[in-house]
Amino acid sequence: MNDITVLLEAYRAENTLSRVERLAFVGAGDKDVYNITAPFVVNGAEVIAGRIESRDSEMAEIGFFEKQDLVWVLLANTAKLALQDPFMTRIDGDLVIGGVEVFPSEADPEKLAWRTCLYRGKDLTDLSLFFEGPVGMKDLRLKQLPSGEIAVLTRPQGEKGGRGKIGFCMIEKLTDLTVELVEDAPLLAPHFAEDEWGGANEAHVLKNGKLGVLCHIANFDEAGDRHYYAAACVIDPVTTAMIAPMEIISERADFLPGPSKRPDLEDVVFSGGLIRKVDGTADLYVGISDADAQKRTIRDPFMKFEG
Repeated sequence: MNDITVLLEAYRAENTLSRVERLAFVGAGDKDVYNITAPFVVNGAEVIAGRIESRDSEMAEIGFFEKQDLVWVLLANTAKLALQDPFMTRIDGDLVIGGVEVFPSEADPEKLAWRTCLYRGKDLTDLSLFFEGPVGMKDLRLKQLPSGEIAVLTRPQGEKGGRGKIGFCMIEKLTDLTVELVEDAPLLAPHFAEDEWGGANEAHVLKNGKLGVLCHIANFDEAGDRHYYAAACVIDPVTTAMIAPMEIISERADFLPGPSKRPDLEDVVFSGGLIRKVDGTADLYVGISDADAQKRTIRDPFMKFEG
């Protein structure tokens, strides 16, 4: 396990800047669209899910945007989900959309609590809630393997996970998913330093059956400002062990200048999704500074682990 300082040094020694672009969204009015997914196809249309939010608020909703020429246009008549930080996957032929629900804490209504909520359906108009994760847990992710089994990536905090570490387990079917199972999922081998945190954002089944996991890793500086980086690791779903350690794959300086929600969030890259391409590159879709959405073409971080 290496801390962010070491990971950044290794990344910067090999990093080569490549094409970066800001994504343009239409239909959200004067609100920001950020912490997006990678594009996915629904009923023949290319769609991105994004977090829609006012600059001075934490109360968000998920919007679904269709690619039209050079912009992404908000779709009408889709499910209305009052969630942050959307993600998507497909399980048993269904579309699964998730995000983070924020609500007043039972212990102290003046404070906020959160949990990951999962919805499923055949398309974006009929999504139904089927799972609410443990209170206090973000970054719960699912990925179905070719065998039909489902990988579960968790992110406990507190006594078990500190500021946030990745847990992992396998289930045979969606009905096996319970709050208790999520809470009990074993942590991966040490992967974040004790004063750092992170989580899984998206999983990819590699050609050799291993799981490539797109992540984020973060820390505070002495002034209390946050620093988030896009990262990746590889998990063996059979042994449930991490077989390739965490490495940084992008930092804020790699992207275009832009707005920030607050000064302490300027140095934030939040991984959203990765589109792997046959030429050995990948398009990384990210949220920037909690106010912006961009795409960067990088070397495919998982290709070197496939054989």
